Amino acid sequence: MNLNEATLTIGEVAQRAGLRASAIRYYEDIGVLPPPERVYGGHRRYSARVFQQLAFIQLAQRAGFSMAEIQTLVSGFDENAPLGVRWRSLAEQKLAELEELIARAQGMKRILEDGIRCQCLNLDECIPLSDTNCL
Repeated sequence: MNLNEATLTIGEVAQRAGLRASAIRYYEDIGVLPPPERVYGGHRRYSARVFQQLAFIQLAQRAGFSMAEIQTLVSGFDENAPLGVRWRSLAEQKLAELEELIARAQGMKRILEDGIRCQCLNLDECIPLSDTNCL
């Protein structure tokens, strides 16, 4: 980091990113966020680039990636290979998981929609024993 570049404390980064400082330290500890420059007795100093890195981590979390998978996404590859090559195996695995999740969600949606239309008086009548049952 260039000394002329504006630096931020962990508290400033946490406040601007809407996170706790402990979350940022955790991300550093597990390797999903690179260690910051240390100055003045070991105090952390961050460049504005940290916000892009934190945004990626948060995006990956919202997309359903575990912290272990995020570790792989950010540091588990040959840095000279293109992103598509580096991420292919993990992406294929995650796509298969998503297909399974979508199938389960569609099944649940069908059951709920069928249940809304159900005119049975009790659950025994609804159990899917034949095509004539509700669910």
